[in-house]
Amino acid sequence: MKLVFASNNKNKIAEIQSILNGSIQLLSLKEIGCHEDIPETAATIEGNAILKADYVTQNYGYDCFADDTGLEVTALNGEPGVYSARYAGEQKNADDNMNKLLDALSDKSDRSAQFKTVIALNLNGKQHLFTGIAKGNITLNKTGNGGFGYDPIFQPENYKETFAELPLEIKNKIGHRGKATQQLIDFLNTTK
Repeated sequence: MKLVFASNNKNKIAEIQSILNGSIQLLSLKEIGCHEDIPETAATIEGNAILKADYVTQNYGYDCFADDTGLEVTALNGEPGVYSARYAGEQKNADDNMNKLLDALSDKSDRSAQFKTVIALNLNGKQHLFTGIAKGNITLNKTGNGGFGYDPIFQPENYKETFAELPLEIKNKIGHRGKATQQLIDFLNTTK
């Protein structure tokens, strides 16, 4: 089966491709000739995933899936949430985002947070949503060189390491994107 993954983020594509383990052939936006930045103007993570999937289906005619992810911090009333990628500005710089978040939490004792990924799948004229959540805490400092985004400051429940320190296989198993993608795979396996 071929599916378009509505992303040009190489890190996300590699992460999802490793979870899919060859069961589905992924096409990136670039591979279908989509070079524009798809607007992410929805007020929710679900809304942005739907916007991206619908954009590809409506403009390019492909069955596809899109994801959106946000980091929701309890002490900050769920921020940065839908604005996670541009929390510190439109430059979408991971270090700037992490620094702003660590500053915002500097006087907070509750450092609990969760990553939430929503995948919107457009397949055979129908839309399906899959949600993955990884609960954990925001660390005091950045540690680890793996992963991307907020991974160096997110310590998942029951682990001493951050996502940036864990091997990809473990992150995929316990992580938000891995959980949502596994639901997607399970669903696709039932529709074959």
